[in-house]
Amino acid sequence: MSRVEVFEELRPLLFSLAHRILGAASDADKAVHEAWLRYEAAPQLPVADREFLPAAVTRISIGMLRSARGRGAPGEGGPAQEPDRPVELAESLSTAAVLLLERLSPLGRAVFVLREVFGCDPARIASVVGCPHAAGPRLVAAVSRASDGGGRPAPWPQCVTGSEQVARMLAAIVPPLIRIGVTMEMRQVNGRPGAVFRDRDGRALSALTLDIADGLIQTIHWRTL
Repeated sequence: MSRVEVFEELRPLLFSLAHRILGAASDADKAVHEAWLRYEAAPQLPVADREFLPAAVTRISIGMLRSARGRGAPGEGGPAQEPDRPVELAESLSTAAVLLLERLSPLGRAVFVLREVFGCDPARIASVVGCPHAAGPRLVAAVSRASDGGGRPAPWPQCVTGSEQVARMLAAIVPPLIRIGVTMEMRQVNGRPGAVFRDRDGRALSALTLDIADGLIQTIHWRTL
């Protein structure tokens, strides 16, 4: 299939994602059009078309939403600019985050999580990964280019909801972290079931809490230490 054919096939999905975030049809159309321009201009895609386009339109829509909030100017779909859509926005952020992680290499995933989720600086990342400190900034820069073209990625979701989405997120994060020596210790966190991530020296990096129902993890919440 040509890029035009793939884009037209995915257009309803892209519009739906953009509209859920922005709330206005006109703004969603703009986001979809911008996603097409980026897709058309990309000489070679780092991932499959069906992963690139949803992730791109989600990042574009979130950027438009944050820009509009910064100007204090709601769009024609007013409710999207009000804080009564946290669940829908969180779901879209989760989708973008999972797609982004799944297109990175295992080491790229580990570095991305250390930087964007755990808040580690380049020197700390180099220490956790086990490379010279001077290599930390280069490692972070390389992952940034691979994950979002060198720009700032979409905001990381503070929670991930839905057993399937949670499973995909944990599958994308935990194995790469374990590969570089990070451990995941299941324990109570703030009185709730959770886990603490530690580096190879036993120092805490980050934590999460879990909402469990019917024997399945339904939601994970990231916690700072």
